Amino acid sequence: MTMADGATPQVRDFYNRFPYPPDPLQDGPPPGYNWRWCYATAYSHCTGRAPDPGQPLRILDAGCGSGVSSDYLVHLNPEAQVTALDISPRALAVAQERLRRSGGEQRIRFHCVSLLEAPSLGRFQLINSVGVLHHMADPAAGLAALATALADGGILHLFLYADGGRWEIHRAQHALRLLGIQPDGTGVQFARQLIARLPEHNSIRQRHQQRWAMDTVGDAAFADMYLHPQETSYTLERLFQLVEGCGLEFLGFSNPGIWQPDALLQGEALERAKALPDRQRWQLVEALNTDISHFEFFLGKPPLPTHAWSSDEDLWAATAQRNPCLWGWPGSRLLGPDLEPMDLDPGDMTLLKAIDEAPSQPLRHLADPAGGRGQRRLGEQIRTLWRRRLALLRPTIH
Repeated sequence: MTMADGATPQVRDFYNRFPYPPDPLQDGPPPGYNWRWCYATAYSHCTGRAPDPGQPLRILDAGCGSGVSSDYLVHLNPEAQVTALDISPRALAVAQERLRRSGGEQRIRFHCVSLLEAPSLGRFQLINSVGVLHHMADPAAGLAALATALADGGILHLFLYADGGRWEIHRAQHALRLLGIQPDGTGVQFARQLIARLPEHNSIRQRHQQRWAMDTVGDAAFADMYLHPQETSYTLERLFQLVEGCGLEFLGFSNPGIWQPDALLQGEALERAKALPDRQRWQLVEALNTDISHFEFFLGKPPLPTHAWSSDEDLWAATAQRNPCLWGWPGSRLLGPDLEPMDLDPGDMTLLKAIDEAPSQPLRHLADPAGGRGQRRLGEQIRTLWRRRLALLRPTIH
């Protein structure tokens, strides 16, 4: 018996009309990278260590839409077999064409099924599900299905809407529903005109112009934001209630910088904020930062051992690899994993090149056999590369 969410018919019809994301098709691999879609960097972010090599890697894109994320998952994980599912036949047709043109069609399999069917497709070390659960009538059932499909030791990346930064979108959505506006081409034009013709100082109009206008140039993006037939958004409290029922561990946000209070507070308030437990500190940031419009985070299925690399013995026995999500290597001026500018000094350049040349050798081959101060400096330099996410470290397999 085929499983389906209560909102599936409406949501399927919506995305058949407006395939999403609306990114254009192009020949060749997708540009740049998103480290969250590279298994090695995502796993290292979650655990502090790179995954063990040589293991069969299966990845699921659960709710792939028009295939933008699938394209990156295929090209950032050349050793993996990728599976993608979606309920919209038209969106899947776009995804298949996208992967054909990018050269990745041989390493991906598409399925036109509900996310609830994910467990029937196997078990996966990495599941990506961006912007999907919040369009289900029963997000908890969707999350339970993903938890079942996740392999032991696997990681799940999710993206869900946040209440706080979408207040004006919620008000516009409510107004459009009251007016009986339908999610079709005519409805999009009506909604655009409604927002544009609100009084000049109206907060909904101002917020749209300042924050969302560039993101909603195309009709599919505008409809997805303002005319979607099924949408749920969360506070942190409700988000953790959802997560706590699925049997997976919360491994942290994939945009952790957003959740630091340093940009919002100073003085005594900042010191008080830093002393709070994690969840209370995050809730404080949520209360003060009115631009947080989504939550992006990782969950994991145990066992997921973590590594802090405080032991010299563990460090010198480890192997290392350069982070594959760096733009501009082997130059000294890079864009880092989050596309942030990074400068490398000559010592960092030399060390990363040495890691590149011998990725399978334990780091002890770089150390001074006599030990001493030079070896301690080298150890700290390696740890700094790891903390800056320029290098990934992998413990010795016993």
